[in-house]
Amino acid sequence: IVEKLHNYFPAAQIDLLVRKGNEGLLDDHPFLHETLIWNKKTNKNKNLFNVLKKIRRSKYDCVINLQRFASTGLLTAFSGAKEKIGFDKNPFSFLFTKKVKHNLSNGKHEVERNNELIAHITDSNLTKPVLYPSVENYREVKEYTNLYVCMMPASVWFTKQYPQDKWVELIDNFPAEYDIYLLGGREDETLCVQIKGMTSNKKVEVLAGKLSFLSSAALMKNAVMNYTNDSAPLHFASAVDAPVTSIFCSTIPGFGFYPLSSKSIVVETKEILACKPCSLHGLKACPLGHFKCARTIETSQLLAAIL
Repeated sequence: IVEKLHNYFPAAQIDLLVRKGNEGLLDDHPFLHETLIWNKKTNKNKNLFNVLKKIRRSKYDCVINLQRFASTGLLTAFSGAKEKIGFDKNPFSFLFTKKVKHNLSNGKHEVERNNELIAHITDSNLTKPVLYPSVENYREVKEYTNLYVCMMPASVWFTKQYPQDKWVELIDNFPAEYDIYLLGGREDETLCVQIKGMTSNKKVEVLAGKLSFLSSAALMKNAVMNYTNDSAPLHFASAVDAPVTSIFCSTIPGFGFYPLSSKSIVVETKEILACKPCSLHGLKACPLGHFKCARTIETSQLLAAIL
């Protein structure tokens, strides 16, 4: 959305609202005037209304809501903007000036669905997401110059996360000439350390919690391959056009969150499972207890991406 709006309205002031913790993705973004931050973890509702006050003071010409949740619907509906755009599934969409149908069953990518929100003021062509690691971000990872791959083993949702022992199996069978970097946030460091401790591969280094979002993206950009779950790092790869192999366990690419990189590979189980997909966003446990959607993915499928 930011890319497309800047292309059409280069002189426009574009602000972007994000949840606290994600603002690092937008450091020194060349097209953004301001990054607005909503802290949801403490005083959630109070902070939401503080954000609303700031939005109303800014007197925006247009507010565009990419989410389908009541909280951002409220911000949009009462923003005071001349034009209020969002998806029809938002509970406050009846107060928007323009509603766009959101359909998860048509196979479109979420980027395409988002683009439909502004097609009437831009065009209907796909514009890919872009992140902008700085010179300093690339300098931070310049020491990692050998042949390497990155692996991001963590996910917020259990049923989206390829099992720990399966990551170990992949690493143990990985070609010896590659260095392997395990990436993630601070909350993922324990998992990555455990995986490193379980593998016999001596070329594994844990960088989880040591690199910022954009420095991680810079490292991913120059990797021979990046291995991700159906999770945020998949989209980091898309936004810097890094090669990526995405592992879809309980979810499916058909929901519209598959990778957009020039070199993209999606890996799923070869078995036909009546229970897949079991949810849109993932669950805290496999409803049937067997987790076959992940357990039946073969290591050879993942190695094929590098071989």
